[in-house]
Amino acid sequence: MARSAAPESPGTPEENERGEKYLTLFEHLQELRYRLMVSSVAVVLGLAVSAYFGKDLIDFLKQPAEDRSENFRLQFIEPFELFVTYFKVALLGGLILAMPVIVYQALRFVSPGLNPGERRWVYGTTAGAMALFLSGVAFAYYVALPPALDFLLNFGDDLAQPNIRVGSYIDFVTRLLFWTGVAFETPIIVMFLARFGIVSARQLLHWWRPAIVGAFIIAAIVTPTIDPVTQSLVAGPIIVLYFAGIVLAVLVQPRQPRV
Repeated sequence: MARSAAPESPGTPEENERGEKYLTLFEHLQELRYRLMVSSVAVVLGLAVSAYFGKDLIDFLKQPAEDRSENFRLQFIEPFELFVTYFKVALLGGLILAMPVIVYQALRFVSPGLNPGERRWVYGTTAGAMALFLSGVAFAYYVALPPALDFLLNFGDDLAQPNIRVGSYIDFVTRLLFWTGVAFETPIIVMFLARFGIVSARQLLHWWRPAIVGAFIIAAIVTPTIDPVTQSLVAGPIIVLYFAGIVLAVLVQPRQPRV
């Protein structure tokens, strides 16, 4: 049974010496329902705000393409395409705005079952993961996306003009931003593998050659172009973050008992 930090009345048998109480399965499910409800309300409010600024968000996403091609125009060829795309952008913005609330509610749900040291560990790594993800999204938008669009939109511009479907373009940009943000989670993944003893810092350092190859494979999957410059722009930070993860692994990996 899970524990909760909410105190009961003095003398209750289920209360332990630290003022925590044990929850029944039904109480545990009630708390989960409450956390999910709060998170859902945050998503709905975030969706409403994003829907209000939906046009500005789409303009923001298409700005790199407009800067790279004077003839760039978005179009839709199906009646619901623009509406669905607008809703997708609003939903994505709502999830981003609600993410701090969702993460906080998730941590509040699991934290009663952790000791103080584990709570600090979870809170710290969660904050670091969010910062890394946002850094990856910013890197993709400001560094990786412009040269990729420059190559794609200006390749063979004397043969055809770029009149791209709005749904295809938004899916392309958001996928690049999302997966680059995921790729920037490399230090957290490496640190957790070392924390739970799955790998050691020495092993990770020994695998530096396969890690570099893997970084370029990930970059090839994430980036939409085949030019080596764009792929190197994405692979380079992943390699740096891998070695940063090794440093973190040294700090968090379990200590071997002295013989």
